[in-house]
Amino acid sequence: MDVLARANALRAAGRSVVSLAVGQPSDPAPRIVREAAARALADGALGYTDALGRAELRQAICGHYRDHYGLDVPADRVVVTTGSSAGFNLAFLAMFDPGDKVAITVPGYPAYRNIMKALGIDVVEIDLEGAAWLTAEALERVHREEGLKGLLFASPANPTGAVIPVDELKALVEAAKQMGIRTISDEIYHRLCYTADDVTALAFDDDVTVINSFSKYYCMTGWRIGWMIAPQRLVRAIERIQQSLYISAPDLSQIAAARAFDATSELEAVRERYLANRAMLADALPKLGFAFAAPMDGAFYAYCDMTRHSNDSMAFAAKMLDEAGVAATPGRDFDPFEGNRYMRFSYAGSNDDIGEAIRRLTGWLG
Repeated sequence: MDVLARANALRAAGRSVVSLAVGQPSDPAPRIVREAAARALADGALGYTDALGRAELRQAICGHYRDHYGLDVPADRVVVTTGSSAGFNLAFLAMFDPGDKVAITVPGYPAYRNIMKALGIDVVEIDLEGAAWLTAEALERVHREEGLKGLLFASPANPTGAVIPVDELKALVEAAKQMGIRTISDEIYHRLCYTADDVTALAFDDDVTVINSFSKYYCMTGWRIGWMIAPQRLVRAIERIQQSLYISAPDLSQIAAARAFDATSELEAVRERYLANRAMLADALPKLGFAFAAPMDGAFYAYCDMTRHSNDSMAFAAKMLDEAGVAATPGRDFDPFEGNRYMRFSYAGSNDDIGEAIRRLTGWLG
């Protein structure tokens, strides 16, 4: 966020800045989504909904699981949330008590750690030590040492974009179940897997809690709308917590999101642009001295070792922004141990932005 604030300040001063920093699609929500919202605004009958969400949207989410994953998920296990952020709050509060040990991987999305610490949960950070994903064997080793109550992982992952192979995912989920570890699977970057089909953790354990969102593939970040698939035994607790914290997700966003699953052709065109951006960065970044720390399997990120240039990613990011006019995200937020060696580049922008960023970096780095 410091990099983003500096980029905005430079823009306000008249500087040209190309941002590869923010994990946000540059496209608006699909047309059919915006049209549904416009009709709802014109009607004006917006208010609180059931805490678990509008029936229409919950049924649409069930249809998505049938169509995309071949799974029958009952609507009474679907919880509509105010973005995935609220989903994590609800899951942590319903599943864990203060002092419980919950594992996440490093590097990883910093909000996991921050939310759990705020709730008094003991965060166990598993250093992947150069591996692209967490394995069942590594989880078992940490569990023997720590006595874990929970596990949270993402595939595709932020910041790396790595996707856990299906056999490894199955082994990880089954190992967690055998050890009595409650599992949360962050699947917010599903439909943005480029090297394999999407596989939900629900395919291997019906007791997994899945969190997803309309923010990434569906280009609806500002609408703050997401969902959970919760184990049946947790639904009532989640519903009561939702009633107290949020009442319900925004009605307008729920109405609009119910149409997002009908916008596949428009959204796939956006995905094709990400693929083109991915190809450009895959070619350019190693030539510019940024070695990939993980395969660019999914999401819209390249996570790179930048020690050829600096061992201080914060300072390097500031210098790159000031001198080259290119913003990227330092690795420190994602990895409190080795993050100063890494940089995350987002390719969620336009083809022109990616091309211009490469041109500027090439000139700047010589």
